[in-house]
Amino acid sequence: MGVVLVPLAFFGLLALGMPVGIAIGVAGTVGILDMGPRFMQMAPDRVFAGLDLFPFLAMPFFILAGEIMNRSGITAGLVKLADALVGWMRGGMAHSNMVASVMFAGITGSATADAAAFGNTLVPAMVKGGYSRPYAVAVTAAGSIIGPTIPPSTLAIIYGSLMGVSIAGLFAAGILPGLLICAVCMAVIALTARRKGLPKGEGGPSFRAVRAAFREGFLAAMLPVFILGSILGGIVTPTEAAAIAVAYALVVGGVIYRALTWRDLYEIGVRTTRITGVIFLIIASATILGWWMTFNRIPQAIAEGLLAVSDNPDVVIGLILILLLMIGLVMDINATLIILAPVLAPLTLKLGMDPVHAGIMIILALNISLMTPPVGACLFVLASVTGEKVEAITRELWPFILAEVAILVMIAFWEDLTLFVPRLLGL
Repeated sequence: MGVVLVPLAFFGLLALGMPVGIAIGVAGTVGILDMGPRFMQMAPDRVFAGLDLFPFLAMPFFILAGEIMNRSGITAGLVKLADALVGWMRGGMAHSNMVASVMFAGITGSATADAAAFGNTLVPAMVKGGYSRPYAVAVTAAGSIIGPTIPPSTLAIIYGSLMGVSIAGLFAAGILPGLLICAVCMAVIALTARRKGLPKGEGGPSFRAVRAAFREGFLAAMLPVFILGSILGGIVTPTEAAAIAVAYALVVGGVIYRALTWRDLYEIGVRTTRITGVIFLIIASATILGWWMTFNRIPQAIAEGLLAVSDNPDVVIGLILILLLMIGLVMDINATLIILAPVLAPLTLKLGMDPVHAGIMIILALNISLMTPPVGACLFVLASVTGEKVEAITRELWPFILAEVAILVMIAFWEDLTLFVPRLLGL
């Protein structure tokens, strides 16, 4: 009976517009009631155990650091540096948007933070510079998924904590895929620049301009370097690096730049609490739902179903990618990761995949769903911030989606591309 009622409760509540965390929690509760009364008594302990992981503490700290950097205007220095590097090209502001996404990714690890920040700043600047609003928003959405791919990544923290995989290894493995996404999206911009009549930046490459921009954005640029260097060098844990990042952002934004007021700090705290609360509610609810799925051997059934289709590892990996992309179309990526990771991770081990390689493949597949309708979080954040219609954004976004799916396939079947940096660092 639970196998029928749980999906019915979940999708029914989603159809009524209920927040995904509550929908998952109610569905999980229905499942536990089906398991029996004694399991209901154990549910609070399961919820607490699902949240009681020290690495999870890194998430609110990284979110807080990103909010401080954004509110204090420090990120504007990163945008100027990106513009000095590539802004002189045809479609220069679109290229700058991508490069700035790489820089911003090393601070927050959040796609929605990237989308919100650049939706308020770069999109209006691009429109003023001669770009159509749907195209400017589409470029921003395409670049936003670089955030949770390049470290620090909240999804990598969740996956590593749940599956016992090295978070530092996942961070290192995300560097090349993130840079590759940036490069391919810039290639798409370059190939379509003349056909779309994209504006060309003034002048040409200038070492003097780059030097001046780097001097202005030096303090902001050093934060991601410090975060990655300290974690990958084994000096601090991701959680410790996140806490230090908050202190660094407060000193730079509040003391050196003097750009933060008490009102700003209050609003930053409220926004960080809201974002963290949503993520942790989803994690807690998904813990209960995952418990019910395990009790009913649903993960094993899914794995056996995939293996029954073919015993060829490449075919099974392709099916995993299709499954992730399809579920990502209709479900929150944090919930999808928490529910499906215990299902797919053991399956990838059977296929002979390295745990870090499998983790990055799963994370990137879910990241792509952040910009696909109908529930892509970045898509709706940008639509809300810019006032542009989702349909218009999506029409301009398809070339970028196809390009990033091609990158996903390359990463899934080319292990060395993902594991080169971790192996280089001994992770």
